[in-house]
Parts: sequence; structure tokens; C-alpha cells
Amino acid sequence: MSSVQMPPPLRARSAGRLARAVVVALGLLVAAPVTATAAPAPVSADPDPFYGQPADLGERAPGDVLAARRMPPLPQFPGTTVWQIHFRSTGSEGRPIAAVSTILVPDVRPPSGPLLSYQHIINALGPRCAPSRTLYTNDPDLAIREAPALNVALSRGWTVALPDHLGPESAYGAARLGGQITLDGIRAAQRVPELGLAAGPVGMAGYSGGGMATAFAAALAPSYAPELNIVGAAAGGVPMNLGKMARGLGTAPHPAFGLALAAALGLEREYPDRLPVSDQLNAQGLAMRDAVTDACTNGILIAGAGHSASEIATTTDLLSSPSAQDVLSDNSIEDYPGVPTAPLFEWHSPTDVLIPVDSIDATLQRYCRAGAKVESELFPSPDHLTTAVLGAPRALDYLDARFRGEPAPSNC
Repeated sequence: MSSVQMPPPLRARSAGRLARAVVVALGLLVAAPVTATAAPAPVSADPDPFYGQPADLGERAPGDVLAARRMPPLPQFPGTTVWQIHFRSTGSEGRPIAAVSTILVPDVRPPSGPLLSYQHIINALGPRCAPSRTLYTNDPDLAIREAPALNVALSRGWTVALPDHLGPESAYGAARLGGQITLDGIRAAQRVPELGLAAGPVGMAGYSGGGMATAFAAALAPSYAPELNIVGAAAGGVPMNLGKMARGLGTAPHPAFGLALAAALGLEREYPDRLPVSDQLNAQGLAMRDAVTDACTNGILIAGAGHSASEIATTTDLLSSPSAQDVLSDNSIEDYPGVPTAPLFEWHSPTDVLIPVDSIDATLQRYCRAGAKVESELFPSPDHLTTAVLGAPRALDYLDARFRGEPAPSNC
């Protein structure tokens, strides 16, 4: 497990800013109905037809494969064949959507071997920033920093799925959407005959925003995808309650405010009628929105550095509207009544000031009372991202044991 490495300092700073930004982001949520004056900024159309939204999506079932293609090899994953799958999934409010997952298939693997769905951290509003795109970029700021850990999984003969879990409109902040795309991506991977995954066990993993998609997928699976043989999930540093994070926000200028705005705009894309953020932006806010609408992490950070919600919004009455509260609750795992039936490994720092740790505790206690198998481990560390690195070896070993059929431990 020594190949799991600490990401470079720039990545650590960006990840910490991301978690803080989720708190700040929801300060733009509207407090009262207003007359619509600005539509959400549209996502630029992707020139690659593989990413299109077919007209007959409503006739397809979740997880149906729309297209599959072999991709060029990736030097960061030696000894691996790469596929991309286009599949039908479901948006936050139930509409059919098409999503994409990239599948890394190790050259040496057992028949019907394990499938690990790994939900990468994606801090972006541009679809070009999703894993299926960034895997093929030379931009070091868009590289998949988890490659060392994923190579450990590949060396064990696991096939790895990397879903674009923010969806076709890069709906940053939409946790339920991420869970549904994760589950449908697993379904789709198992339905591609060339991959030989139909009979194998499934695991899921992710940290921070990727952990949020993973944890939501685990809670949704019993009702949304009960047929999947998910033998374990590992989710770390999970923002379990967006509303509680939002209530702790401040209005002072913040170096990561661009990510704050991005989270609000991402939720607006999924809930345009219930969360019309653009209606609450002044001229400066609309200009900033347009500057980040297709941006990746660094572009978003630059555009918003040192700004605040009070500068760009026409209202300061935060979070009191029923529609805003509903959207926050819809995307908060603590509020979702479902309980995972798959064993869960969860890790976080007890001193992580970027996420509501009490919401993690409350959620896991509820799972334990319902009879779920939960193993929670604390990793005291100075920052949010360091905890990701410290817990990664344990997460992989936990899933390895589940794939081998060992009984799941629990410290409920």
C-alpha cells in the first residue's frame, strides 16, 4: 500500500477550499419567490456525439447501455484496457438523462472478478472537467490524483469504473444525482458483454464530494438498484448534511468563493424551478456566473477569489424558503431515510472543521440502529485532504476483504 501517495500541495489547498466552498455556496439560495429575470447559464454543447442526449431516453431503462467504445491506453494505468460507456440514468427530479463512465480493465484479472466504482472528486461546472475527459488531458491541474490508489486496485485484478457523477450538465453539489449515476454506471458496466462483469461482486469508494456520491449510492441502492451485488462501500470525509453546512456559513470575502458560486449554480442546473439562483444575482454576479459556467477548479477559484455572496447577490435573507430547504434536504444523506444493506466503511477526521462531523455520527448511528454493518475509523489529521490519503489504504483493504467473502466487521 506504499504506492498511495500524498498529492502535491496545490491539490491539498484546492481540496480544502472545495470543502469550505460547499459551506459558503448555499448562501446564494433564494429566500422568497421572485420574478424570473435570468435563466441558468447553459452548458456548452460537447462536440463529441458520444456525449449527446438521445431523444429516446424515456424509452430506455436506468442502466441501459446507449453506446460503448474502446479508448486509447492511459500511461498512468499501465497494463490496462480502457473503455467508455454511455448509459441511461436519472436526474435529481426524475427526468431521464444520459451519463458516461470510464472503465479501466486490468490485463490480468480473474474471471467474473470484482468491479470497483470509484467516485472521483470533481470540482467543476464544465463537463470537460469530468474524469472521462481529464484522463486524456496533459493539464496537471486536471490530472486524476488518485491514480496511485487506483493502480493498487488494478494490480489486485479489480476492474475500476470512474463515472462522470456530476452528470451531463456538471451539476456540482447534486449528491442524489451522483448516487443515481453511480448505480446506473455499475449496471451499465455489467451489461457490456466484452467486460465480463455480469457475475462479479461490486464495491464502491470515494472521498469528500466523491464520498458523498458513494454514500448516497449506498443508501439508494436497496430501492433504486436492489439487484446489484454490492458487497461493500467505502466513503470518507462525507458532507452528510448540506443544510447544516450552509447554516454555518459566513458572508465575508473568501479565497474559494468561486467554488461557492459553482456549487449554487450546479444545484440550480438540477433544480431550475425550485432554486433560481441566477434570479438573485446582480450584474457583477451574472458576469461572474458566466465566467465560471464551463470552468474547471482553477478557473473557478481565480474568478471568485476574494469575493462574497453579499457582493453579487440581490438578497441576504438566506436559506429560509421552503424550496431551498427542500433542495438541501434532497441532497443530504442524513435526511435520506434509506439505509444501506451493503457493509459500509467510513472514515474522517474528528477535528475536520470543513464538514459537520456530528451529521456523520448521527447518520451512522441511525444505520447501526437499523442493523447495518458499519465500521467507522477516525484519522486525526490537520486537514480534510490529508485524511483522504491516510484512510485510502484501509478503504482498499476493507473492500478487498469484502471481495474475498470475509464477514464484514462492525463497530456500531
